[in-house]
Amino acid sequence: MAFSGVQKVVFLVMLSMAAALSFGGAEAALTCGQVVNKLTPCASYIQNGGTPAANCCGGIRALYGMAQTTPDRQSVCNCLKQAIAGIPYTGAKAGLAAGLPGKCGVNIPYKINPSTDCKSIK
Repeated sequence: MAFSGVQKVVFLVMLSMAAALSFGGAEAALTCGQVVNKLTPCASYIQNGGTPAANCCGGIRALYGMAQTTPDRQSVCNCLKQAIAGIPYTGAKAGLAAGLPGKCGVNIPYKINPSTDCKSIK
């Protein structure tokens, strides 16, 4: 299955959020569709840099707030890892994606990377 450039960027953004959502249950209530919906506005920033759009940061903050349980955070992480599997990306775009939560005021106390162990997220 071929992915467009925008889809690749959205997946990078989603991967960057996997780690952002690992803060601290029940059964996971968040769906992959919700994750994609919240992060799609961030594609332009990941492709071009600059300043993230307000709706991008709003989506990141909303998604961060929605992932309140360990199962939710692990579910989001697994969804993102499945979405990005096999999609090549450049280091520059990965860096933009990794820095996006901080640009939007979401503090993450660890490094974001594609090898995140979703089971370790609490």
